Amino acid sequence: MGTLAGHVAPGSVFLFVGLWHLLNHIKLHVENPKAFHFSSWVPSTKMRYSELYYIMGSCSMAIVMELFIEPDLHHPFDTDGTIPSNHLQNFEHSFIFLMFSVYAGLAILLDKFKPKAHYELTHLLLGIAFGQQLLVIHLHSTGNMGIQGQYHMLLQILILISFISTLMGIGYQKSFMVSFIRSISMFFQGLWLIVMGFMLWTRSLIPKGCFLNLEQGHHVVRCHGDAALERAKSLVNIQFSCYLLFVIISAISLYLVMNKIYGKKVEYQSLTRYAQEPVHEDIEAQRKMNKIEESQSFILMEKSFHPLDMEMQTDVYG
Repeated sequence: MGTLAGHVAPGSVFLFVGLWHLLNHIKLHVENPKAFHFSSWVPSTKMRYSELYYIMGSCSMAIVMELFIEPDLHHPFDTDGTIPSNHLQNFEHSFIFLMFSVYAGLAILLDKFKPKAHYELTHLLLGIAFGQQLLVIHLHSTGNMGIQGQYHMLLQILILISFISTLMGIGYQKSFMVSFIRSISMFFQGLWLIVMGFMLWTRSLIPKGCFLNLEQGHHVVRCHGDAALERAKSLVNIQFSCYLLFVIISAISLYLVMNKIYGKKVEYQSLTRYAQEPVHEDIEAQRKMNKIEESQSFILMEKSFHPLDMEMQTDVYG
């Protein structure tokens, strides 16, 4: 991850998955708020596990890049079988990707066998993946000083939000706000990783008074003096605030637009109906339930006209 591509590639995965969750959860909520129920992953209509396959494939490619390709073609171990100092951060990043890949694989198994606690266990696995990511970034062997440290500190805030909201999803399965916050934090996390990649490894974007320096096989941003460093950190804070405004405004605007498109008038129905309504196992089941409710309402309308038709026939032939 200590390169431009090493940040943009995983950042794109978080960004796309976060946007996928945001779009689907908003759509399901505005269509049927009473029956809203979210999971840690969103099944696709064409290929149910497409999101999980995407995560596993992306993480596998990222591990190969970290251990064998970046920064240059190399062997992950030294001649004596130990890990070289300049490869430690590659192993740290690899275990982050490995944990997310394990989460995706086990989520598929849990969904296929469907044990009683499959929903809670899937959320727990994703929470563990975010927890490990937070721990590794916080205890990073390199990059926690200077401008990199400032970027990583702000990144940890986003990971912490994803971690907390994922664990909250275990107890608040029908809370739209929990799913909304988690989706935004995942999207913002991906966006911030992409921004980090461009700002830290594009020479023309490096703050004034700072420069790229090659240290132990990795390029690191260094600054000429404390004044230049403090100025660069302040610019990072301003940048984070700008992107935070962009993400919040975009998310709320997206909700308003989708509410206008997919929203419908709330029908007053008896409380007994919702009391007897079963808990949906996943988002796909919720989609099917919406279609069933529409077909049932149509059948009820047909039945309501039968007595009237019989009465008209009696009048005609009577």
